[in-house]
Amino acid sequence: QVQLVESGGGLVQPGGSLRLSCVASGFTFGKNWMYWVRRAPGKRQEYVSAINTRTGTTYYGDSDSGRFTISRDDAKNTVYLLMDSLPSADTADLVCANGRDGNLNWGRESEIAHWGQGTYVTVSS
Repeated sequence: QVQLVESGGGLVQPGGSLRLSCVASGFTFGKNWMYWVRRAPGKRQEYVSAINTRTGTTYYGDSDSGRFTISRDDAKNTVYLLMDSLPSADTADLVCANGRDGNLNWGRESEIAHWGQGTYVTVSS
């Protein structure tokens, strides 16, 4: 059974940082791209970052201006997202997803094999 379990969300003040984790199980980690996707209230779903779990190649959306860092730990089957300088507009559900193959399919929901349940980030003073 495939599982993607996110953690690390919570309440953070504007300007603060959080590190999210996504623990993967039930499939071979280290083959495909994995993604972090942001679902903010009243906004369209937005891809935030991706990492090729085989090569470590990373990719970021244009809207976050270098504030996010994605990484992986092969030994722990885990993908991380470090988010810095968070503004209140970043309040959202952050969801981890596993791509179907080794291609970067940015923004293509049809190419997502599995979705996590999400971890909610609230940026507020």
